[in-house]
Amino acid sequence: MRPEPGQVLHFSEDPSITRFVPHRAATARQPGEYVWAVDADRCPDYWFPRQCPRAMAWTTPDTTGQDRDRIIGPGCGTRVHAVEYGWLERIRTVELYAYRLPASVFRPFSEDGTGGGHAVVATEPVVPLGPAERVGDLFALHEEAGIGLRVLPRLWPFWDEVTASTLGFSGIRLRNALPRSVE
Repeated sequence: MRPEPGQVLHFSEDPSITRFVPHRAATARQPGEYVWAVDADRCPDYWFPRQCPRAMAWTTPDTTGQDRDRIIGPGCGTRVHAVEYGWLERIRTVELYAYRLPASVFRPFSEDGTGGGHAVVATEPVVPLGPAERVGDLFALHEEAGIGLRVLPRLWPFWDEVTASTLGFSGIRLRNALPRSVE
């Protein structure tokens, strides 16, 4: 599930949204009210239930072969997503929807103000270009996109390795991950 040219996507478990109104999320670290969406490159970050914690890593021009092989795996493509075992059933059964939105009303967003972040935002209400589309089998989407999906007891050891590597990375809803194990 990716946007067509001139579109961005918003993923939701609610198939009945007819108008997106800018708001400030309860967990927001930045000021302002926004409608959030993603472009084609970042859509895979949202092929999960909304509250599912996930850690994602991908190669960049600066990624070393050693980091790629150690974290993504030799012969495993250029991207890997990791989730915890406790989320497998929810990933299998969630009804996730995508809304196609006009890209022209969105601008790149980043917390540091450079505009090079993971999402695009609008500061005005946005009407979807059509009804919500059911995303379908999230495991199949990962497979079709060539993205490895790793299932782990806890995300934190993987996250620590990824953030110390030369890979690009993103973590979403990590506050919902199981706590770090006390050893």
